[in-house]
Amino acid sequence: MLPFLARFREIYEQSSLPLGRICLKLGLSPDMLTYASLGFSAIAGYALSQQLYAWGIAWILLMGFADMLDGATARAGGTANAYGTVLDHVSDRYAEFFVLGGIMLSGVVAAEWVLFTLFGMVMASYVRARAESTKLLSCNVGFAGRQEKLGLLILGMAGQMFLREVALIEWTVITIGVVSHITAVQRLAYTRRMIIGPGRRGLRKGSGAA
Repeated sequence: MLPFLARFREIYEQSSLPLGRICLKLGLSPDMLTYASLGFSAIAGYALSQQLYAWGIAWILLMGFADMLDGATARAGGTANAYGTVLDHVSDRYAEFFVLGGIMLSGVVAAEWVLFTLFGMVMASYVRARAESTKLLSCNVGFAGRQEKLGLLILGMAGQMFLREVALIEWTVITIGVVSHITAVQRLAYTRRMIIGPGRRGLRKGSGAA
């Protein structure tokens, strides 16, 4: 099962190419946009630590926009490469830490729930990365991807601005954590099915620490 937004990836990639060409004309490289996205996430984290939800949403949207532009610029310029992919994924993980860390520092969500969610998000990403490192499959499957989780977080923050008496952000963070762990398990099960097959036992290789 593909995450909902991943089903529209081809359309999204084609429609964003003109923006990538504009970035090239402005002298912006994909790596510059990746670093900009990371910077926006840090600012979003600070805004959220101060419970400035409108500003937090605005900076998260800018973060997502810059993240979209880096891929579009790489495709438009024909400069997509393996290092850019690694840099983008590492930047995404740091961005998640900044945003959720800001929420934790605000005190509106218990630290244990933030850690639960961060761990789930990292593990969902880790399982996909390890599965795809085998070169045997694409593992962009599961209940929710990064974009769905960020969208859910934005909705939770927007709702919190109007429903201040309800712990909406805390429940949103918990929900994201649950779906992240479910996604990690789904991706692991999918990897097993694709590599080993149902009902079969495969030999394990490379069981040492990563």
